[in-house]
Amino acid sequence: MTPLLRARSLTKQYGGRNGCRNVSFDLYPGEVLCIVGESGSGKTTLLNTLALKTAADSGSLHYTATHGDKLDLLALSEPRRRLLMRTEWGFVQQNPRDGLRSGVSAGANIGEPLMAVGARHYGDIRYAATQWMERVELDASRIDEFPAAFSGGMQQRLQIARNLVTSPRLVFMDEPTAGLDVSVQARLLDLLRTLTSTLHLSVLIVTHDIGVARLLAHRLMVMQGGEVVEAGLTDQVLDDPQHPYTQTLVSSVLPV
Repeated sequence: MTPLLRARSLTKQYGGRNGCRNVSFDLYPGEVLCIVGESGSGKTTLLNTLALKTAADSGSLHYTATHGDKLDLLALSEPRRRLLMRTEWGFVQQNPRDGLRSGVSAGANIGEPLMAVGARHYGDIRYAATQWMERVELDASRIDEFPAAFSGGMQQRLQIARNLVTSPRLVFMDEPTAGLDVSVQARLLDLLRTLTSTLHLSVLIVTHDIGVARLLAHRLMVMQGGEVVEAGLTDQVLDDPQHPYTQTLVSSVLPV
């Protein structure tokens, strides 16, 4: 199977300090890959570099587009990058307020990406927004309310709907459950697991929460100090961690 995304020796430094260094992996269609590590491990820098929000210093990054075109992402023009983000990619921010437009309604937040790819029929756009609100378990009768009227968990669901309405193939997620109550986290994780499976999404998700990784990810990459110190199938890594850092991460969330 051809990888959807292939990174080789990807490196990003800040003033000589490693954000991420020599990261290599393949991501396949329909696969959820979780990047785990504590604060400062380099996981968010890596995610932003992969999503082309931050320029890499060295290495290679290639993407297989819808029609089989192999794109050299590090040589991609800015207009082509923006087109990818509107069509084939999505990015779910840690804070949903960063991923939503506060000045427009819930329905408009979901509908805007459709307009960006050419949709013009108001009735069709509103219908799609209604369908997606229901799909992410939001009350569709609130379609004309503004994001501020929704709770944090609901805002995150709204942001997810905004990202998925254009049927992307690859979605980047930065700590999507951070800051939410445990019960709200559980419902959101259940929703994400359902959506990634039914939509056959490829997902790169960053988290410091091993529980999130176990529930969502097919494979894990564990980062420490900007480097990947362990990688493999989720159950394999979490049930039999080999690296001392991974062992510490796993033991810290296990009951005594």
